[in-house]
Amino acid sequence: MTGTTSRRPHDGFHVFDTTLRDGAQREGITLTVADKLTIARHLDDFGVGFIEGGWPGANPRDTEFFARARTELGLRHAQLVAFGATRRAGVRVEDDPQVAALLESGAPVVTVVAKSHDRHVELALRTTLEENLAMVRDTVGHLRAHGRRVFVDCEHFFDGYRANPEYAKAVVRAAHTAGADVVVLCDTNGGMLPAQVHAVVSLVHEDTGARLGIHAQDDTGCAVANTLAAVDGGATHVQCTANGYGERVGNANLFPVVAALELKYDRRVLPEGCLSEMTRISHAIAEVVNLVPSTHQPYVGVSAFAHKAGLHASAIKVDPDLYQHISPELVGNSMRMLVSDMAGRASIELKGKELGYDLSADRELLGRIVERVKERESAGYTYEAADASFELLLRDESERHRTGEPAARYFRVESWRAIVEDRPDGTHANEATVKLWAKGERLVSTAEGNGPVNALDKALRLALERTHPELAGMDLVDYKVRILWGEQGTKSVTRVLVEMTDGRGEWSTVGVGTNVIAASWQALDDAYTYGLLRAGVRPGG
Repeated sequence: MTGTTSRRPHDGFHVFDTTLRDGAQREGITLTVADKLTIARHLDDFGVGFIEGGWPGANPRDTEFFARARTELGLRHAQLVAFGATRRAGVRVEDDPQVAALLESGAPVVTVVAKSHDRHVELALRTTLEENLAMVRDTVGHLRAHGRRVFVDCEHFFDGYRANPEYAKAVVRAAHTAGADVVVLCDTNGGMLPAQVHAVVSLVHEDTGARLGIHAQDDTGCAVANTLAAVDGGATHVQCTANGYGERVGNANLFPVVAALELKYDRRVLPEGCLSEMTRISHAIAEVVNLVPSTHQPYVGVSAFAHKAGLHASAIKVDPDLYQHISPELVGNSMRMLVSDMAGRASIELKGKELGYDLSADRELLGRIVERVKERESAGYTYEAADASFELLLRDESERHRTGEPAARYFRVESWRAIVEDRPDGTHANEATVKLWAKGERLVSTAEGNGPVNALDKALRLALERTHPELAGMDLVDYKVRILWGEQGTKSVTRVLVEMTDGRGEWSTVGVGTNVIAASWQALDDAYTYGLLRAGVRPGG
């Protein structure tokens, strides 16, 4: 975590991102050209040195991406890279259309994939080992002659090295002597382990004198560790993807690799100020590819610096570094305290401070809240996923401790009911009626919905918007139901989590009961109460 104040990127080290090509091969990801342009801007903001945009000429989308990138990207930190293959066997490099497409892309850097496993050369390319070496030399030389910087990806290198080390190294030498800037050793099948990677990279680096890179797949769960082991062995070029996206189980994850290089190895591989953008950019890219961000991803996950155990909280209260390997702010994340039945006084005190309540001076109140949380959680409530409900509990207990009465509410419910009508034609009607008091006025509203909970939500909103127009800007965005203690069958206790937004942020609330509709009502009641509190509305009525 040390470093100079200038923090300019290390000239001798490459951070190379292949999200737009290799990452896009993940099952469930389909990128439009607009998506690829957006992701490229995010990666450039993060400060990577190279962005591999795809394979021009291989499909219309990638060809269009490079054409639009010339005028639409305006990269500040990164260089755009086109990906392709060596010339075909038996074809002059000048006559190979896919090599021509690499030049036509306009990309200043080209990555060429080459076979380095003798068996793949003979069975997949159906050519001789010597012709494969000529294909590498010819393609690199041709691209260099046209002013391109060239990287060579040695596909299946580690498997090829195990089968025929001398031929695998011959491919590296062919690329290096032809003018490739970097020769990348690829663990294409993802089967290597860190000690094996370190040993091979060290030997190849010593024997060939080439500048080496590493491309690791994550099939053993070791892609990040293998990448760092390669760096230890002499590699100065790392190929990664955002959030580890990629074929099968994925690639080396860009964010933990970069964080390790910057914070553990003290290598300045990003421009000044970019590391703290890591969490934002990780989540932004997840949104573009339409995948939920991993909550437990190292460094950038929302749980990466979340603490639940009371023992941890007690230590963190003294010094956060006692249970955190870095300060979360370094990577744009933040520490969170989780409230649960495992929480002790320190956890509740720190969570209260996070929410703006100083409980340190009142040990009696603190103990009361701890016991209240444990009591509620034993009944099935969970507050680690429902901060808004916990804040309302904290507010109620604080006011009850001070005045003997719970905190004033925005509305008082007289009654509610939900009706589900099954009709002879197979259709259903869902209707709810809510009766409540707000600002001294008795309000009654009825609404229909596509289910009883939706009908209740509409009826509650319809009633409250007459006295609290602020609710018009709030929307329910998620609704989850979990069955607790399921051995009771349909009599089991049900937990409901509701998530709402006002366009500026989101909050979650919880309800529990043997009746799923009643549990939903509790969560909705808390959700709208918290929304009005968040909007700065004074309670009463």
